[in-house]
Amino acid sequence: MGTLESLMINVENIAYKYPKSGEPVFSDFSAQFAPGEITAVTGKNGSGKTTLTKLLAGIIRPSAGRVTIDGLDTAGMNLFEIGQRIGYVFQNPNRQLFCDTVFNEVAYGLHNIGMDETAVPQTVENYLEFFGLSRYRSMFPGKLSLGEKQRLVLAAVLALGTDYLVLDEPTGGLDVRRRREFGDMLVNLRYELDRGIILVSHDAGFITRYADRELVIGR
Repeated sequence: MGTLESLMINVENIAYKYPKSGEPVFSDFSAQFAPGEITAVTGKNGSGKTTLTKLLAGIIRPSAGRVTIDGLDTAGMNLFEIGQRIGYVFQNPNRQLFCDTVFNEVAYGLHNIGMDETAVPQTVENYLEFFGLSRYRSMFPGKLSLGEKQRLVLAAVLALGTDYLVLDEPTGGLDVRRRREFGDMLVNLRYELDRGIILVSHDAGFITRYADRELVIGR
C-alpha cells in the first residue's frame, strides 16, 4: 500500500497516437484521479475521452509517459492486474454479461481471482443487496432492464475489490428517473466505499449534479 499522497491514479506526461493516424491524440498530457471523487471527463467528439479511459484501464498503453495506480506503474502490470484495481464499464452493459444467472455473474470474477470458495456466496449477496439486485439472483441477466444490467456490471466489477471505476457514457439510454437513481448510486459508492469514479459523459445536467469536478479534454 502506498502513502496517502500516492493513493490515486496519476497520468504523467503521456503521449499516444493510433497506428496509421496522423495527429497524436495525446502529447505530454497529465491528470490525476483520487479515491472518493467523481470526475467527469468531457470534450468534443474525437478529443480523446474514450482513448484516455482505455489508457487508464490498460487496454492500450501510452507511447511515452506513464500511468500509475496508487504508486504502481501500469507498465509492469498485465491487463488482469490492472483490472483488479480499475474496473472498466462499457457503455453497453450487454458486452460484459455472459453468465446464466445474476448470482453467477458476480461470482464468476471471484472464482477467477481465487477467493476462498466459502466466502464467495456471502460476498455475492452483499453486493447484490448493495445494488438492489437480491431478488433477481436467479434470473437470467438478459432479462434485466438497462439500469439493472448496469448495476449488475458494477456489482461484478466492485466485488473484485477494485478501487476505481471508469464508466463510458453511463447515462446513455436511461430515462430521467433512472439517471437520477444511477447518479445517487455513484454518490453512495463514493461515500460508502470510497471508490474513485471517472465517467465520460455529454450529459451536462448529470455532470453538474453529481460530479465533483470536470476534466475537459481537447487537442
